[in-house]
Amino acid sequence: MKKILQFSLAAALLVPSAAFSAAAADALPIGTTAPKFTLPSQDNSPISLADYKGKWVVLYFYPKDMTSGCTIEAHGFQRDLDKYKAANAVVIGVSLDTAGSHKSFCDKESLTFKLLADPEHSVVDAYGVPVKSHGTMKFASRQTYLINPEGKIVKFWPNVDDDLRNHSANVLAAIATEGK
Repeated sequence: MKKILQFSLAAALLVPSAAFSAAAADALPIGTTAPKFTLPSQDNSPISLADYKGKWVVLYFYPKDMTSGCTIEAHGFQRDLDKYKAANAVVIGVSLDTAGSHKSFCDKESLTFKLLADPEHSVVDAYGVPVKSHGTMKFASRQTYLINPEGKIVKFWPNVDDDLRNHSANVLAAIATEGK
């Protein structure tokens, strides 16, 4: 049964998003002040955007813990974590999963950056990230915002799936370009 559920979820994540997109606000425009938030992380500690004032914030939204695309994306960020630290940047992942799911995902995949639980999709909605459905399961679209040290959105990737394996490198390049 578990294999069937995993296969069904994997298939749903591969189906074009238009088929399952729920109503969501439009993406936030470049130059907008990033909406404030506080959500629990994988260790249940509250994490706020304000905690990272003065740093670049890579705020990435992803569909589901333990799925292949999400694992590839997370491994890319984990691999480059020292480069983010050197650039005065932090990586924060957000999905509709629970803090417990995030803890299991982090433990299994040796992820050390913060993953935030947003099962009520308050932050997902505030950032205009579409929510998709497959049966009774809901999940956020794969999108990323780059927030500068002053708290403004400076870059948005609406279709991360288009270049998933290079996404972290693309984000690092944007920090280098925007930081000049």
